Amino acid sequence: MVEQTARRMPRGWPADVQPLGSDDWQESAVAWLLEVVPPRYRKHAVLRRNPLALAALARHHAGACVEGARQGYRSVRAELSERVPAHVIDGMLVAYRTEGKRLAATSRAVGLVERALRGEALTPRA
Repeated sequence: MVEQTARRMPRGWPADVQPLGSDDWQESAVAWLLEVVPPRYRKHAVLRRNPLALAALARHHAGACVEGARQGYRSVRAELSERVPAHVIDGMLVAYRTEGKRLAATSRAVGLVERALRGEALTPRA
């Protein structure tokens, strides 16, 4: 049954968050969201007790990470071309592309979890 439910989750739903409707999906969502934000946020009990507040914070953090990666990608040549070898810049661009994709996927997943916590209907994957 859980496997069937998991297949009906929207595309991009985080693998570490239980499917909607399972007994512990919100607890798994909180645990996952706490992994998305910097570790020091874990000490703030208000975030653990208020999943929607945590999701909003995670949305802002994830979005800022995506924007930071984009800005870094756009500016790395201008910032470092006279200070590091070309192969280092090429490697940084690869890292920005790779991590940028991961960060963007995380940002989208945070949005899905936040919408679910708000009680919005999510479109299951086909």
